Amino acid sequence: MLSIPELIRKKRDGGALTDEDVRTFIQAVTQKTIQDCQTGAMLMAIWQKGMINTEIVTLTREMMSSGEVLSWPKEWAGLVVDKHSTGGVGDKVSLVLAPALAACGCKVPMISGRGLAHTGGTLDKLESIPGFNINQSAAQILEILTSVGCCIVGQTELLVPADRVLYALRDATSTVDSLPLITGSIISKKGAESLTALVLDVKFGRAALYKDLDSAKELAQSLVSVGNGLGIRTGAVLSCMDGTIGRCVGNSLEVMESLETLKGRGPDDLMELVTTLGGLLLLMTGLVSDQSEGRKKISDAVIGGAALSKFQAMMEAQGVANETARSLCSAHTKDYSALRRSEHQRELKSPAEGVVLDVDGLVLAEVLHKLGAGRSKAGEPVNHSVGAELLVSVGQRVKKGVSWLRLHYESPAPTPDQINRLEKALTLGTDNARTQQKQTLVKELLLPH
Repeated sequence: MLSIPELIRKKRDGGALTDEDVRTFIQAVTQKTIQDCQTGAMLMAIWQKGMINTEIVTLTREMMSSGEVLSWPKEWAGLVVDKHSTGGVGDKVSLVLAPALAACGCKVPMISGRGLAHTGGTLDKLESIPGFNINQSAAQILEILTSVGCCIVGQTELLVPADRVLYALRDATSTVDSLPLITGSIISKKGAESLTALVLDVKFGRAALYKDLDSAKELAQSLVSVGNGLGIRTGAVLSCMDGTIGRCVGNSLEVMESLETLKGRGPDDLMELVTTLGGLLLLMTGLVSDQSEGRKKISDAVIGGAALSKFQAMMEAQGVANETARSLCSAHTKDYSALRRSEHQRELKSPAEGVVLDVDGLVLAEVLHKLGAGRSKAGEPVNHSVGAELLVSVGQRVKKGVSWLRLHYESPAPTPDQINRLEKALTLGTDNARTQQKQTLVKELLLPH
């Protein structure tokens, strides 16, 4: 067995690590018998030299096995599913998709993350609902899945401890963007959920981690290959992330828009993602025979109200008071008084008449982040009430002076420079030929091998 310095040298010099080599490294990380500087050196060697597919599969499997692996009743065989998104602006898909899948007969143990930098986190959104508890033990997750069919929770201390160590050191060593390390981190956490099927929403564009389709596709192919290598039926959707998903950005506002969607009043782009991702999962579990049947089944669960009932049951199972859950999910009202609203609102006006050609989602997200909607370091608090509502959509003709954005803020108030940045996020034009065609977010699907 090679020593840690020998393993680092082997990878530094471009060698492929054996299964035993990878196991030695991950066990040392988990058991804390390796120095941080050595772990950092190995991460940098992986970043520089890369890994072949068999190394990444072994890395992911060893990370997954470094802690507790969830197990499910035999009768759930073939039904346990989840989805992962690489992060976007206004990405509230999980809040609609998890209950929709549960309504279609799946079991969804969705282990989600928090927002960091300009991307919002599903857990932060749910915590804007008073009483919602994202901390659930493995036994509690089993209980909620038995009674409701879906839960959305944070990563427990016992799941994939190796990833927690590596994740922190990747940040400190500028190796966050290593393809093998990203793949290992994402798939190990999903593998520890003992899934039948997994769908990945890999985003590309101005407001995504990957700016172009080719680099996003490279990650998607790595994730699909390694997921399937671990015995999880894994597929991916490549979706465009230039603007926002839906019209709301910010934690409380996104919960409101998710509830509106679950009441059958959702925006087309959000429903496109929900039905595409959900339809693909239903196909991979064998509950439907083709993608269009899967999309229709998910759409029916949302529009017909079955998903809304599941969301209400999930809220109650995760600590929300019955009256609060009931009022939020009342199908015929828009009573969202249980959710915190910001003290101040300000509307930005269109500077001219024209057709809305573009709204820059990254600019919106970055300004909202500075106003308290996001965090720069893990553990920092967020202000759930801070956010923005788009009052126009791409392709719409607007008159001069019409409000196009409603900003929700508290303290700090937006600076003149931030208002100027927001105003420049709107692009107006005279020609709406390129917006005549219905814009779709989904560009490509990668199915399991």
